[in-house]
Amino acid sequence: MLKKLFKSFRLPLKRKAHPRSTPEVLSNRQHALQRAKFSRNAVNVVERLQHAGYQAYLVGGCVRDLLLGLQPKDFDVATSATPEQVRAEFRNARVIGRRFKLAHVHFGREIIEVATFRANHPQGDDEEDSHLSSRNESGRILRDNVYGSLEDDAQRRDFTINALYFDVTGERILDYAHGVHDIRNRLIRLIGDPEQRYLEDPVRMLRAVRFAAKLDFDIEKHSAAPIRQLASKLRDIPSARLFDEVLKLFLAGYAEHTFDLLVEYDLFAPLFPASAAALKRNPDYTGTLIRQALANTDERIAQGKPVTPAFLFAALLWPALPARVLHLQERGMPPIPAMQEAAHDLITEQCQRIAIPKRFTLPIREIWDMQERLPRRSGKRADLLLENPRFRAGYDFLLLREDAGEETGGLGDWWTDYQDATDSERRSMIRDLANRQEEAGDGPAKKRRRGGRNKRRGPSTDAPAGD
Repeated sequence: MLKKLFKSFRLPLKRKAHPRSTPEVLSNRQHALQRAKFSRNAVNVVERLQHAGYQAYLVGGCVRDLLLGLQPKDFDVATSATPEQVRAEFRNARVIGRRFKLAHVHFGREIIEVATFRANHPQGDDEEDSHLSSRNESGRILRDNVYGSLEDDAQRRDFTINALYFDVTGERILDYAHGVHDIRNRLIRLIGDPEQRYLEDPVRMLRAVRFAAKLDFDIEKHSAAPIRQLASKLRDIPSARLFDEVLKLFLAGYAEHTFDLLVEYDLFAPLFPASAAALKRNPDYTGTLIRQALANTDERIAQGKPVTPAFLFAALLWPALPARVLHLQERGMPPIPAMQEAAHDLITEQCQRIAIPKRFTLPIREIWDMQERLPRRSGKRADLLLENPRFRAGYDFLLLREDAGEETGGLGDWWTDYQDATDSERRSMIRDLANRQEEAGDGPAKKRRRGGRNKRRGPSTDAPAGD
């Protein structure tokens, strides 16, 4: 495939560590990319900017993916025009961002992202540029609006495979950092000094893992070397930004491989500290449950089915929860209140690292709460649970726990049969369940006394006090 895409183009055996000031130019005879393969709207944006006197190229992921025979998710444009100049050229454009200002050009549901060429950031205390670019004490870039030339833009991009520019006019590829070489060798390589680039933006460590998982590439050894040492720098990243990055990591169709790489490079613990501790304590169960949940997510995405982040986060955090629930129960708290309090504390802690929105934390807690309610099936409880809007998610989560090796006494099979049973079969199942519980010494089925309320017989595995 790659040989066809690159035709007869021959690459040097060795490559330089830093980007070139002048690009290596691949003519349309040396690669198989054509402008027709790119979004028509993106090509139109490039041409309109060029006709207005600006430099403009298709850049980054869309060029990389098409060289690999993949369909790009979106199409980005790099230009010498400022965001305000882009907006002046397109009535359907609006300027967004503060840390990284750029323009979005809207074509119905498609958005073409147009970014101005950026330059490297000033290292000194130049007050003139302080409102455009700044770093904190550790070197992390806080604002990134220093504009520059095309050559500057190529040098400040993160990975070599993203420093590829496609000229729609001559169908040429401009390669400033030997990105084509790394594509052919299936390598993720940082541009510049890896440690410095990670300190500028620690999220680049997550991006390296994400691209390696997506493209099935290796992280080049010099680019991989500092990651474990600098993994803790992710704690300096705003929790809201990490939420967006985690969704990119786990909701793109290669979550299981991504998880393995995060663990390999010690990046999982800064994102999910409680879950990482559970993984260390019980690697078989925790690893199996998380990987199974991520494999299911990948499968649903491959089939075009919807995926909710709530279920994903519920699975990622669950291994840290049971020990906390048990601790509260040992202090005398009934199971369901113990589950609720432990869930609240765990999610609160997690949101300090990753700002999971309330629209997801509420269903996470409901899915977990359902795990305490599903064993309680006597009387009309089973039918009431079936009517619960979170039943399906709770039931799926129960099966996930069983697949990971949790022993539930056949609870998953019981609920599977109950959903498919007729009304009379369901009544029979409830009676059989009550008889088995009585024979096992769990207490007889409760009877309503005339003129009074149910009289509880004390805690049992099926209907504890406090339910």
